[in-house]
Amino acid sequence: MNARTLSPLGRFLRKLRIDRNELLKTMADKLSVSSAFLSAVEMGRKHVPEGWEQTLSDDYHLDAAQRTELSNAIAESSTSVRLDLTNFSADSRRAVVAFARKIQEGNAVDANLISAFLKELEK
Repeated sequence: MNARTLSPLGRFLRKLRIDRNELLKTMADKLSVSSAFLSAVEMGRKHVPEGWEQTLSDDYHLDAAQRTELSNAIAESSTSVRLDLTNFSADSRRAVVAFARKIQEGNAVDANLISAFLKELEK
């Protein structure tokens, strides 16, 4: 992603601001960050802070479709994930690490099957 390209989350947030006739500064204030930080998140130079998905959903009264779009945009914009495995069993920690390694290999078919399976679990 080059310096002038918005991340998927950046596109979502920009559209949300335009639809609400809101400035970057106004959204940044709602998120308790600087305009520069919000801009960096939109450009993919900074990670999305924990809690933003819920804050944006609540503050902007997003409907179910918009919440899904926001969640997908965050996932597509993420370049890393941090997990605290402290309370996981040894077997669970091994499974998480094995899963991460397998996905990192880039087998799209496996990733699609796993995503479909996880979506079914959410129902």
